[in-house]
Amino acid sequence: MTDPGNIEDLLEEHRRYDPPPAFRQAARASDPGVYERARRDPAAFWESFARELEWIRPWESVLRGTGPDARWFVGGALNVSVNCLDRHLRGPIRNKAALIWEGEPGDRRTLTYFELWREVNRFGSVLRGLGVAKGDRVAIYMPLIPEAAVAMLACARIGAIHSVVFGGFSAEALRDRILDAQAKVLVTADGGYRRGGLLALKHAADDAVRDAPSIRHVVVVRRGGGGGGFHLRMKEGRDHWYHELMEEASATCPPEPMEANDPLFILYTSGTTGKPKGITHGNAGYLTGAYATTRWVFDLRDEDVFWCTADIGWVTGHSYVVYGPLASGATVVLYEGAPDWPERDRFWEMCDRHGVTVFYTAPTAIRAFMKWGEAWPRKHDLSRLRLLGSVGEPINPEAWTWYREVIGGGRCPVVDTWWQTETGQILITPLPGITATKPGSTTLPFPGVSAEIFNERGEVVTVGGGYLALTGPWPGMTLGIWGDHDRYLATYWNRWGGRAYVTGDGAKRDADGYFWILGRVDDVMNVAGHRIGTMEVESALVDHPAVAEAAVVGVPHEVKGTGIVAFVSLRDGHAPSAALASAVREHVVTKIGGLARPESVLFSADLPKTRSGKIMRRLLRDIAEGRALGDTTTLADPAVVEALKQKYEEQEG
Repeated sequence: MTDPGNIEDLLEEHRRYDPPPAFRQAARASDPGVYERARRDPAAFWESFARELEWIRPWESVLRGTGPDARWFVGGALNVSVNCLDRHLRGPIRNKAALIWEGEPGDRRTLTYFELWREVNRFGSVLRGLGVAKGDRVAIYMPLIPEAAVAMLACARIGAIHSVVFGGFSAEALRDRILDAQAKVLVTADGGYRRGGLLALKHAADDAVRDAPSIRHVVVVRRGGGGGGFHLRMKEGRDHWYHELMEEASATCPPEPMEANDPLFILYTSGTTGKPKGITHGNAGYLTGAYATTRWVFDLRDEDVFWCTADIGWVTGHSYVVYGPLASGATVVLYEGAPDWPERDRFWEMCDRHGVTVFYTAPTAIRAFMKWGEAWPRKHDLSRLRLLGSVGEPINPEAWTWYREVIGGGRCPVVDTWWQTETGQILITPLPGITATKPGSTTLPFPGVSAEIFNERGEVVTVGGGYLALTGPWPGMTLGIWGDHDRYLATYWNRWGGRAYVTGDGAKRDADGYFWILGRVDDVMNVAGHRIGTMEVESALVDHPAVAEAAVVGVPHEVKGTGIVAFVSLRDGHAPSAALASAVREHVVTKIGGLARPESVLFSADLPKTRSGKIMRRLLRDIAEGRALGDTTTLADPAVVEALKQKYEEQEG
């Protein structure tokens, strides 16, 4: 029996891709010596990026404190919107496209840095006119339209703390977040578009603020055009049309000087107790981390067109749609709708038409593209792409390889990134001009980042699996949980004597020192005394040529303690059968051994996912074990859950 404090290391991957010589030669980061220099003096390393930003007052200490009390650039002051906009207006970037936006129906807008600056100033004046002051909270509940980014940057400009709530969330979820933050103003829209349908956001907003007395004003962007079928109720004195307020607003809004560790935003993430956690990020450290990683991980150049497909309701949208790219002076693509509307080539048609050069998306999307087949991307010219990225959850080697070969034409480096809402910035990632990549591996910590793998006793696992821990501070680290510091300590600093940040993820390290993320520790399965991570079994399943996507969960087993149940979605052109189920089970044995053989394989047209696209393994476990389904309101397609439950019950009798 293996050490119960470790997680099994089962999957082997020997493919390796060096950076293309031409890419390496032109890359922003091409000297491998940067890792050692940053290791010797991480504070000096991060300080070098901070010096590239514009400061109102320089810092007294780069880093003060340790653990949860670590604070960056203490004594310094800046304004984030100035760093994203004003400083670019003094040179040629002034008239460069900042945002290229496309709505799902096909409507398009482009805002230059000067035009975006002007909009942000006006909306900053609007918010000040509504009584919003430094430290007040503003909730933002919108589709992915330019005004959402304008609202975020306007809050940053006047020192208000924004709380963006994903537009797909319910009125109840919005209300809970407003109440926790005690937001004074809500910025929303009449609605938005998704897969050809209308999302009536203002109706949900009305339901939310009915029980949220802290809201004094609701600002409504007219997305639908003249109502657009949304049939709004506007409450006199509380509700205001965005365009009417903007017409009267001053075009000059002086930026508020912000202390380095003043809060910039609150972003709520799910908690095990059911109450969302208000993850709070500061100004200077967060911006430095987002800016540094944007520059080096995505190797952004002046001529690049960068598309991160995340919604700004998630931290990826905060860091790598808005703050990191705009601080870097990049051209950013925003898209409101679904990747398969009106056809399954929408993303590739947009990459072709807008000349996208750097593309950053989620493994869930990549596996969907695999399932749909190569014909869709083949219809379009993707030759301008030069770098691909992955974010959100572990990516299995076959999806990684498909992404590189089919979308990247075998020429684009792939940066598979690991980070969290709480970390604020990418922490483990290849540097595309330095790092040889392996399919499925996030490779190495970003320079200046200290990460380890511990076993249960807090001992370092040099090679093998265990718990991913962060053993040193980094600039983008959260300031804590809004209004609940004790919960912050109990959630993230509750193990190993508080000497490391607890990520909650399992990981392994190979003989080359490369990190492989295995998934949430909560999802680790204890099979016959062996702790097996979900990622490795799922990767083995997706390695089968018929499988597009898979999720595995552990269920009670009389002999093994826990047995593995696999939920599998097939690629187009393949049909479920008992023979295929048997072949898939044996394929897992071939790839990683009999220990990981699923007890059963259940085929489904799709897998239940959260609004951010992550597979709901906890819900699948409840389904597999016959327990209550729990709260299905966050699932992208609740009908799928019922279908899975019925199929499982029929199969198992």
